Amino acid sequence: MRIEKLKQAFAVETKLVHFPLHPETPAEGRSMAELYAGRDVDPEAMYARMKRLMDAEGLPYGRRTHTYNSRLAQELGKWADTQSGGEAVHDALYRAYFVDARNIGDPEVLVDIAQSAGLAADKARPVLAERRFKDEVDADWAKSHAYGITGVPTFVAARYGVVGAQPYEALVQLVERAGAARRN
Repeated sequence: MRIEKLKQAFAVETKLVHFPLHPETPAEGRSMAELYAGRDVDPEAMYARMKRLMDAEGLPYGRRTHTYNSRLAQELGKWADTQSGGEAVHDALYRAYFVDARNIGDPEVLVDIAQSAGLAADKARPVLAERRFKDEVDADWAKSHAYGITGVPTFVAARYGVVGAQPYEALVQLVERAGAARRN
Protein backbone atom coordinates (compact mmCIF):
# COMPACT_ATOMS: atom_id res chain seq x y z
CA MET A 1 0.00 0.00 0.00
CA ARG A 2 1.19 3.57 0.58
CA ILE A 3 4.09 2.74 2.87
CA GLU A 4 5.40 0.00 0.58
CA LYS A 5 5.12 2.36 -2.39
CA LEU A 6 6.97 5.04 -0.41
CA LYS A 7 9.76 2.60 0.50
CA GLN A 8 10.16 1.73 -3.18
CA ALA A 9 10.39 5.39 -4.21
CA PHE A 10 12.57 6.71 -1.35
CA ALA A 11 15.49 5.50 0.74
CA VAL A 12 13.47 5.27 3.95
CA GLU A 13 13.25 2.74 6.73
CA THR A 14 10.04 2.21 8.65
CA LYS A 15 9.68 1.40 12.31
CA LEU A 16 6.42 0.79 14.12
CA VAL A 17 6.10 2.69 17.38
CA HIS A 18 3.10 1.75 19.50
CA PHE A 19 0.59 4.22 20.91
CA PRO A 20 -1.85 3.80 23.83
CA LEU A 21 -5.16 4.23 22.03
CA HIS A 22 -7.87 3.71 24.68
CA PRO A 23 -5.63 1.87 27.18
CA GLU A 24 -8.50 1.96 29.69
CA THR A 25 -10.42 -0.58 27.61
CA PRO A 26 -10.97 -3.73 29.70
CA ALA A 27 -9.61 -7.08 28.53
CA GLU A 28 -13.09 -8.25 27.53
CA GLY A 29 -13.50 -5.14 25.39
CA ARG A 30 -16.40 -2.74 25.22
CA SER A 31 -19.10 -2.03 22.71
CA MET A 32 -18.57 0.57 20.02
CA ALA A 33 -21.75 2.26 21.26
CA GLU A 34 -20.16 2.61 24.70
CA LEU A 35 -16.93 3.91 23.17
CA TYR A 36 -18.76 6.62 21.23
CA ALA A 37 -21.27 7.49 23.98
CA GLY A 38 -21.29 11.20 24.79
CA ARG A 39 -18.71 12.02 22.09
CA ASP A 40 -21.04 13.47 19.43
CA VAL A 41 -19.89 10.78 16.99
CA ASP A 42 -22.14 9.01 14.52
CA PRO A 43 -20.89 5.40 14.55
CA GLU A 44 -22.44 4.66 11.15
CA ALA A 45 -20.80 7.71 9.56
CA MET A 46 -17.48 6.76 11.20
CA TYR A 47 -17.73 3.23 9.81
CA ALA A 48 -18.66 4.50 6.32
CA ARG A 49 -15.69 6.91 6.31
CA MET A 50 -13.23 4.23 7.39
CA LYS A 51 -14.68 1.74 4.93
CA ARG A 52 -14.18 4.21 2.07
CA LEU A 53 -10.58 4.87 3.15
CA MET A 54 -9.79 1.17 3.43
CA ASP A 55 -11.47 0.38 0.11
CA ALA A 56 -9.35 3.11 -1.55
CA GLU A 57 -6.25 1.40 -0.20
CA GLY A 58 -7.42 -2.05 -1.24
CA LEU A 59 -7.61 -3.14 2.40
CA PRO A 60 -10.40 -5.28 3.81
CA TYR A 61 -12.43 -3.67 6.57
CA GLY A 62 -15.25 -5.27 8.53
CA ARG A 63 -17.97 -3.97 10.78
CA ARG A 64 -16.97 -4.25 14.42
CA THR A 65 -19.40 -4.15 17.31
CA HIS A 66 -16.66 -3.99 19.98
CA THR A 67 -13.29 -2.46 20.60
CA TYR A 68 -10.59 -4.34 22.47
CA ASN A 69 -7.51 -3.45 24.46
CA SER A 70 -4.50 -3.63 22.15
CA ARG A 71 -1.75 -3.63 24.80
CA LEU A 72 -0.93 -7.37 24.60
CA ALA A 73 -1.16 -7.24 20.81
CA GLN A 74 1.46 -4.49 20.84
CA GLU A 75 3.69 -6.63 23.05
CA LEU A 76 3.22 -9.54 20.66
CA GLY A 77 4.13 -7.25 17.75
CA LYS A 78 7.33 -6.11 19.49
CA TRP A 79 8.32 -9.74 20.04
CA ALA A 80 7.39 -10.70 16.49
CA ASP A 81 9.70 -7.97 15.18
CA THR A 82 12.60 -9.90 16.76
CA GLN A 83 11.65 -13.13 14.96
CA SER A 84 12.49 -14.16 11.41
CA GLY A 85 9.38 -13.46 9.31
CA GLY A 86 7.70 -11.84 12.30
CA GLU A 87 6.61 -8.73 10.42
CA ALA A 88 3.71 -10.82 9.07
CA VAL A 89 2.07 -10.65 12.48
CA HIS A 90 1.18 -6.98 11.98
CA ASP A 91 -0.99 -7.75 8.96
CA ALA A 92 -2.48 -10.71 10.82
CA LEU A 93 -3.32 -8.46 13.79
CA TYR A 94 -4.91 -5.91 11.46
CA ARG A 95 -7.06 -8.60 9.85
CA ALA A 96 -8.03 -10.14 13.20
CA TYR A 97 -9.15 -6.82 14.65
CA PHE A 98 -10.45 -4.75 11.74
CA VAL A 99 -11.83 -7.51 9.52
CA ASP A 100 -12.68 -10.46 11.75
CA ALA A 101 -13.53 -8.44 14.90
CA ARG A 102 -11.49 -10.73 17.16
CA ASN A 103 -10.54 -9.82 20.71
CA ILE A 104 -6.86 -8.89 20.39
CA GLY A 105 -6.72 -8.45 24.17
CA ASP A 106 -7.17 -12.20 24.71
CA PRO A 107 -3.82 -14.03 24.99
CA GLU A 108 -5.15 -17.22 23.37
CA VAL A 109 -6.51 -15.26 20.40
CA LEU A 110 -3.08 -13.62 20.10
CA VAL A 111 -1.29 -16.97 20.18
CA ASP A 112 -3.59 -18.16 17.39
CA ILE A 113 -2.85 -14.99 15.38
CA ALA A 114 0.90 -15.47 15.88
CA GLN A 115 0.63 -19.06 14.70
CA SER A 116 -1.40 -18.00 11.64
CA ALA A 117 1.45 -15.59 10.79
CA GLY A 118 4.00 -18.42 10.89
CA LEU A 119 5.29 -17.90 14.43
CA ALA A 120 5.57 -20.70 16.96
CA ALA A 121 2.68 -20.82 19.44
CA ASP A 122 4.91 -22.38 22.10
CA LYS A 123 7.19 -19.32 21.87
CA ALA A 124 4.43 -16.70 21.67
CA ARG A 125 2.49 -17.99 24.69
CA PRO A 126 5.24 -17.36 27.32
CA VAL A 127 6.10 -13.99 25.74
CA LEU A 128 2.53 -12.89 26.50
CA ALA A 129 2.15 -14.67 29.84
CA GLU A 130 5.42 -13.28 31.19
CA ARG A 131 4.95 -9.87 29.54
CA ARG A 132 8.49 -10.07 28.15
CA PHE A 133 8.04 -7.02 25.91
CA LYS A 134 6.17 -4.84 28.39
CA ASP A 135 9.13 -2.48 28.85
CA GLU A 136 9.58 -2.05 25.10
CA VAL A 137 5.94 -1.09 24.66
CA ASP A 138 6.17 1.23 27.68
CA ALA A 139 9.13 2.91 25.93
CA ASP A 140 7.07 3.25 22.73
CA TRP A 141 4.21 4.81 24.66
CA ALA A 142 6.62 7.26 26.30
CA LYS A 143 8.10 8.14 22.91
CA SER A 144 4.62 8.67 21.45
CA HIS A 145 3.76 10.93 24.38
CA ALA A 146 7.04 12.89 24.03
CA TYR A 147 6.30 13.44 20.32
CA GLY A 148 2.83 14.74 21.21
CA ILE A 149 1.07 12.02 19.24
CA THR A 150 -2.67 12.01 19.78
CA GLY A 151 -3.96 9.57 17.16
CA VAL A 152 -3.16 6.71 14.86
CA PRO A 153 -1.71 6.36 12.42
CA THR A 154 0.88 9.10 12.85
CA PHE A 155 3.79 9.26 10.42
CA VAL A 156 7.02 10.85 11.65
CA ALA A 157 10.18 11.57 9.65
CA ALA A 158 13.07 13.63 11.04
CA ARG A 159 10.80 15.12 13.71
CA TYR A 160 8.17 16.18 11.16
CA GLY A 161 4.82 14.43 11.30
CA VAL A 162 1.36 14.00 9.89
CA VAL A 163 -1.60 12.42 11.67
CA GLY A 164 -4.29 10.19 10.28
CA ALA A 165 -4.85 8.25 7.09
CA GLN A 166 -2.99 10.49 4.66
CA PRO A 167 -2.95 10.45 0.87
CA TYR A 168 0.26 9.18 -0.67
CA GLU A 169 1.21 12.70 -1.79
CA ALA A 170 1.21 13.91 1.85
CA LEU A 171 3.62 11.11 2.79
CA VAL A 172 5.87 12.03 -0.15
CA GLN A 173 5.93 15.64 1.07
CA LEU A 174 6.77 14.44 4.59
CA VAL A 175 9.77 12.34 3.57
CA GLU A 176 10.99 14.98 1.13
CA ARG A 177 10.81 17.60 3.89
CA ALA A 178 12.81 15.22 6.08
CA GLY A 179 15.47 14.98 3.37
CA ALA A 180 14.91 11.41 2.18
CA ALA A 181 16.66 10.56 -1.07
CA ARG A 182 14.68 9.29 -4.04
CA ARG A 183 15.61 5.88 -5.36
CA ASN A 184 16.51 5.61 -9.04
